[in-house]
Amino acid sequence: MSAVAQRSVALDVFRGIAIAGMILVNTPGSWSHVYSPLLHASWHGCTPTDLVFPFFLFATGAGMFFSFGRQQFRPSATLLLSVARRSALLVLIGILLNAYPFTESLSQWRLPGVLQRIGLAYAGAALLVLYCPGRLRLLACAALLLLYWWMLWAFGGSAPYSLEGNVVRQVDLAVLGSAHLWQGMGLAFDPEGILSTLPAIVSVIAGFEGARLSRMGSRLRAVALLTCAGVVAVGLGMLWHQWLPINKALWTGSYVLYTTGICWLSLAALALVLDVIGLRIVGRPFEIYGTNPLFIYILSIIEARTLWLIQVSDGAGGKTSLYQWLYQQLLVVASPLNASLIFALAHVVLFWLLSWALYRRGIVIKL
Repeated sequence: MSAVAQRSVALDVFRGIAIAGMILVNTPGSWSHVYSPLLHASWHGCTPTDLVFPFFLFATGAGMFFSFGRQQFRPSATLLLSVARRSALLVLIGILLNAYPFTESLSQWRLPGVLQRIGLAYAGAALLVLYCPGRLRLLACAALLLLYWWMLWAFGGSAPYSLEGNVVRQVDLAVLGSAHLWQGMGLAFDPEGILSTLPAIVSVIAGFEGARLSRMGSRLRAVALLTCAGVVAVGLGMLWHQWLPINKALWTGSYVLYTTGICWLSLAALALVLDVIGLRIVGRPFEIYGTNPLFIYILSIIEARTLWLIQVSDGAGGKTSLYQWLYQQLLVVASPLNASLIFALAHVVLFWLLSWALYRRGIVIKL
């Protein structure tokens, strides 16, 4: 088996950590009672939760390295059609997932979203990988980040990095309309907007490059390369933050570099423990978790929303959702904050058990 075809245990575990993190931060028992590290930064800044989505995009890029490697990284009609189909499928599923349980009219459906960003960023990264080899690809990534910075600055008015004035919101309002955007920040603004998908492409490429570095030379050398690259990227991201704030909602270039560096450093740490030292049993649960990441993520969203739909007695003559009822049962034995955390952890365990069941049967559901 060629070096390209050989998968890294560290990368498989990394992907499992990403999906576990997504479920953890998406399903607290109560959004009113969440430990601060499990919440996104209010605007500028980066919390541990703000690392989860970049980790997922990074894992997508790493997977691309191995799947495209089997095609020798050469574009072909078959490969391009496969990329287009996968991208379109992810966008379609993402839109339908936003709309579930389909109680709103089509005119109110939110169009951007997590899966939509993954699909579009995957397609953009695939084109760069297939048509921009080596240093040209890195230059293209730098150009994307700088171009996006210029657009934020040039078209954002007097407050280019503000929630109200940023050009990402302006573009989304003009193209999609306010009714099709997320309303969670008190006004129509989508953190998975059209324009901010451009720098997200670089986050996918970062995963591709991380996988490539992990295959260069000995495993110890790969750890050293990833560590050096990670330190440099984090440093550059923090430096750039002085002029362009680290901001997940805008997916700024400084945020891309900062989170990319953390991804590379995390992969280096996993490679050291799992691939070099050989303590694979430590990462085994996450390795299993990462076998069907997109399917598990989709199912976790459907499950949580379904629990909100199911109405049960609240014990006082009224009705409450099954989601809230389950959380309230935990309040008997834990504080609101801890009950909310236990609820989220229970979901992580639940979907790990499902991943394990699929893994034991050799079932891999690819999207």
